[in-house]
Amino acid sequence: MRVYGTTIEGQTVEEYTLTNAQGMEVKFITYGGILTSISVPDRNGRFANVALGFDRLDKYEADHPYFGAITGRYANRIAKGQFCLDDKGYSLFVNDGPNSLHGGKTGFDRRIWSAKEAAAEHSGIELSYLSVDGEEGYPGTVDVTVTYSLTDANELRIHYSAKTDAPTVLNLTNHCYFNLMGEGEGAIYNHILTLNADYYTPTDSTQIPTGEIAAVAGTPFDFRLPKVIGPGQRSSHPQIVRAKGYDHNFVLNRDGLSDGDLGLAARLYEPACGRLMEAWTSEPGIQFYAGNFLAATLAGASGRLYRQSDGLALETQHFPDSPNQPHFPSTVLRPGSRFESTTVYKFFTD
Repeated sequence: MRVYGTTIEGQTVEEYTLTNAQGMEVKFITYGGILTSISVPDRNGRFANVALGFDRLDKYEADHPYFGAITGRYANRIAKGQFCLDDKGYSLFVNDGPNSLHGGKTGFDRRIWSAKEAAAEHSGIELSYLSVDGEEGYPGTVDVTVTYSLTDANELRIHYSAKTDAPTVLNLTNHCYFNLMGEGEGAIYNHILTLNADYYTPTDSTQIPTGEIAAVAGTPFDFRLPKVIGPGQRSSHPQIVRAKGYDHNFVLNRDGLSDGDLGLAARLYEPACGRLMEAWTSEPGIQFYAGNFLAATLAGASGRLYRQSDGLALETQHFPDSPNQPHFPSTVLRPGSRFESTTVYKFFTD
């Protein structure tokens, strides 16, 4: 551990580094639980950071598109910043057009998390945060822990756990942007993506799911077999045009799996360098976001500007706007129950 910096309000932010026997290295900070660097080898053994982000705290405190951050209380969007729970209405901070996104104005991505060594069953570093009743409009005081651990098999494991003292809604993920060529090395158009999903959730003009569970077959959303990202990202499909690219939730195939079981969600491959990443999760969905709104206004740790599609996010999650969509898997958390979720990013070479 080292001191990473001091916030504008004078709070100390720590940086932690995880390493394994293969030389893989993962760095993260207690501000937002942000993954600042994931260093993995290519087919020739050359290491590079494959996560977009900055090298200074003040850049993370300024506006940025959630690089590497824990997002919550509710990852993704809630329509019009409103939902009802047990016949009571709640209003959230609206920060994405007419909707609430990733927890509101000051979500988990902008909170200081406490850090300690994790319990033996999870090993690694456990981050914790107490989200008080009414924070950003959400009911209940929620005690959240997120554990980062790194195995010698080049697996970055993220385990989420939470409990509440009153009924609430909760949806947690990490918003890391990946580029398997390396941070600052250009667009991800030539990356080859596979998604274990027969269906996705189309969205309206404000990126809220319409409620339809649509088949991917015959559309640019069909990644059931490995496919280069670029052509679909530039397609004229109405959903792609509306979102300016891929920014959609995919309904993961989980037949035969029980709650809590890890299933393969996605596989990402970059043929020029030979790096390959798999995402395994206990979650029912994954948001594939192709960096549509990176607009050459931010320079990353490499000093290079991030342009559209210079990174992509694979956010394991429950579905967007689930509190307002009764047929979606529930995101309600009640006292006496515990939210548990695990996602593993596995790195290989060809």
